[in-house]
Amino acid sequence: MNDQDTSGFAAHAVPPSDPVASTAELARENPGQATTVDQSDRRVPINLRQSGRTPVEMLISTRVRKSPYWHLAHKAGCWRATVYNRMYHPRGYVRPEDGGAMVEYDALINHVTMWNVAVERQICVKGPDAEAFVDYVITRDATRIKPMHGKYVILCNEAGGILNDPVLLRISEDEFWFSISDSDLEFWLRGVNIGKGFDVTIGEIDVAPVQIQGPKSEALMVDLFGEAVRDIPYYGLMAGKVAGRDVIISQTGFTGEKGYEIYLYDATLYADDMWNAVLKAGVKHELMVIAPAHHRRIAAGILSWGQDIDQETLPFQCNLAYQVPRKKEADYIGKKKLEEVRAQIEAGNPPFKMKMVGITFGGLPVTDYASDFWLIAHTGDSDPVGYISSPWYSPELQINIALAWVPVADSEIGTQLEVWLPDEYAVGHPGNTVSAEVVDVPFRPSVNPNAREVAKYKGRDYAD
Repeated sequence: MNDQDTSGFAAHAVPPSDPVASTAELARENPGQATTVDQSDRRVPINLRQSGRTPVEMLISTRVRKSPYWHLAHKAGCWRATVYNRMYHPRGYVRPEDGGAMVEYDALINHVTMWNVAVERQICVKGPDAEAFVDYVITRDATRIKPMHGKYVILCNEAGGILNDPVLLRISEDEFWFSISDSDLEFWLRGVNIGKGFDVTIGEIDVAPVQIQGPKSEALMVDLFGEAVRDIPYYGLMAGKVAGRDVIISQTGFTGEKGYEIYLYDATLYADDMWNAVLKAGVKHELMVIAPAHHRRIAAGILSWGQDIDQETLPFQCNLAYQVPRKKEADYIGKKKLEEVRAQIEAGNPPFKMKMVGITFGGLPVTDYASDFWLIAHTGDSDPVGYISSPWYSPELQINIALAWVPVADSEIGTQLEVWLPDEYAVGHPGNTVSAEVVDVPFRPSVNPNAREVAKYKGRDYAD
């Protein structure tokens, strides 16, 4: 028997009968792949099975690395983790019975927080050709990044797919650090240079960051580093010391709130010194160690590689079109394809099926990570057409928000759709369906507007 049927789900799908069973309950009762979501332009489709939390215990073993801060995170209360860049990544300190992630959110938006983000491995490119090499592998213009400054950048493959979206730090004229998202960027960079032969060295270095995020972050950083911190611009860098240990500071972060990152040199040796010094200085500022704040980054429209985007995603699909320059004369990997795609879009023929949008939707407040890509359908329809990649509840907006993927035809602001929710968020909603609306992103403004927002303000569709 064929393992798929015309309902759009794998074997055992229940034929639609009444309006309740024909929508979200269909997905909930039938954990097969949703085939009516058009992923025909992907080599590997996103797994849209609705299998739920499938609770399992994470194995802690030597196959996955413990960061220099891992033992300190555990001491601070870390009770769950994921894996990111083959390293354990804390994803929860406050347990659900004590308020869970929303208690951590409160600390972020009202006080100051510290995160173990050592998983953002630092890939160093150093040598006489460092600027030329970096300019070749990123889409933006590396020659415009001054020493002791940084930018948020993307690296694309020859087909225009996004391989990584790191923060790029220029430490000196001949040294750059890629503070990477969740993919093996070092392997890519080394492979590129085998063919190109730039005069550079490429490799991971023993530098591990923590993020200091929240409205009191500047006051805490001044206590640690002095008044000069106040003069660091957005994406600016400064050298300093914590507990006598060398660090680089940047005004950057994954939240949209005021925030910084502290990059510790020789982190394997000195993690305890730096961490404990920050904790001590943070007492008077109500510092709290928390997990990366996905609730706030969603509100700010910040993307998570591997969750919202991957190597099959074009920048034009996901609010990153501004990363594709119009005036960069130098060649870079993916340039030819990206310029072709832009021309197709401007001619009214986008070469992709789906596009990322922001949506608001009903149901009970989503106060934890989603375990599946929840499905989206046209109102009253029994066939899903899209999916949510990053949902959360916004206390400020008093509604659930999400980054979601929908057909290009359904991506206009104001489009009405339905979201199919799991039981835990669908109490009182017949068929587990709730209404949704496509809205603009970001959902909430950031303390420092990002490059896309600045470009839009200037009337451009690309960043400097």
